[in-house]
Amino acid sequence: MKDITVMEDIQLLVNTFYEKVQADELLGPIFNGVIQDRWPVHLEKMYRFWQTVLLEEHTYFGRPFPPHAQLPIEQAHFDTWLRHWHETVDSLFAGPKAEEAKWRGGKMALMFMSKLDYYRNGTGTPLL
Repeated sequence: MKDITVMEDIQLLVNTFYEKVQADELLGPIFNGVIQDRWPVHLEKMYRFWQTVLLEEHTYFGRPFPPHAQLPIEQAHFDTWLRHWHETVDSLFAGPKAEEAKWRGGKMALMFMSKLDYYRNGTGTPLL
């Protein structure tokens, strides 16, 4: 298997991953309910996000946390998301960038869950 090196690799990774997410009994209803018929737009945004993160080609300029701040998601959702992410990466790629993708996915899940916990259980208000 090859490593993640070009935009086509990012697109394959993102498309394959979100096919699993859409079909997942825990994640699918949330993602499909929020995104509805805007999947092409969401996927394009995810291509740019991971292109920026993994290939260091700065095409994403958004803020990834705020859209998730009001979702009814818990640790089980992040665990499922991360399991699908790791399985997808491992099924398609091998190498330093593939390992980085898994590491960064784990860090992102941890950060999002920490922020959600802070906003739900503290006095903070999500910056939207």
